[in-house]
Amino acid sequence: MSAFNTNEMMTVAAARRLGNGSVCFVGIGLPSKAANLARLTHAPEVVLIYESGPIGAKPSVLPLSIGDGELAETADTVVPTGEIFRYWLQGGRIDVGFLGAAQVDKYGNINTTVIGDYHAPKVRLPGAGGAPEIAGSAKKVLIILKQGHRTFVDKLAFITSVGHGEGGDHRKRLGLPGDGPVAIITDLCIMEPEAGSNEFIVTSLHPGVTREQVIENTGWQIRFADNVNTTEAPTAAELAALRDLEARTAAAHGQAGGEE
Repeated sequence: MSAFNTNEMMTVAAARRLGNGSVCFVGIGLPSKAANLARLTHAPEVVLIYESGPIGAKPSVLPLSIGDGELAETADTVVPTGEIFRYWLQGGRIDVGFLGAAQVDKYGNINTTVIGDYHAPKVRLPGAGGAPEIAGSAKKVLIILKQGHRTFVDKLAFITSVGHGEGGDHRKRLGLPGDGPVAIITDLCIMEPEAGSNEFIVTSLHPGVTREQVIENTGWQIRFADNVNTTEAPTAAELAALRDLEARTAAAHGQAGGEE
């Protein structure tokens, strides 16, 4: 089997979290790459929905944005954006919301708005899009992003999308349906919410990654599960499917897709 890099490990690990036949509301970038890898490997019947209206999208290359024509051309049907949110998402018909983030905290809350003071930010980020609604209404949420002190922070400058709020039963008290974020998949590890506190703890380390590396790249005092697993390395088939997808995307768009 060919050697794999940390980005490939992250994408494969995230793709594996999608079950065959599940209905998945997909964000652009890393979530789209992982979701389409799942469709090309173990989950051919996964239903991919993008907020611009495509339902059952089967792109041959990764979309540059939700307005990419490839999504509509390969979808089973295309409906108005309002229907995507009101009927599908708020109607409880989305099994998985798959999101990226600029920053995340220990309770799976996401910031994609600003870095620094809101009125005089150091960085103005892309914004919310449909992420707050996806995070709020999907039956469960997966988050994928590269891990580092800038991305895994103790306190968010702005909460764009609510995960588990302040922890514990805060999400329930806010009246939000669904389980909220059930996993954060990074280039180093997989984190899952601890029962009761809903604080994210490390449950699986990717091959070759140490606890010290995770600690050094987390902005809060990260904790580890009692039994930490080692993530199964990508198979040859998974790597081949991912690399083929990236090569097709690069040929079409000049980039491999999912770079954030």
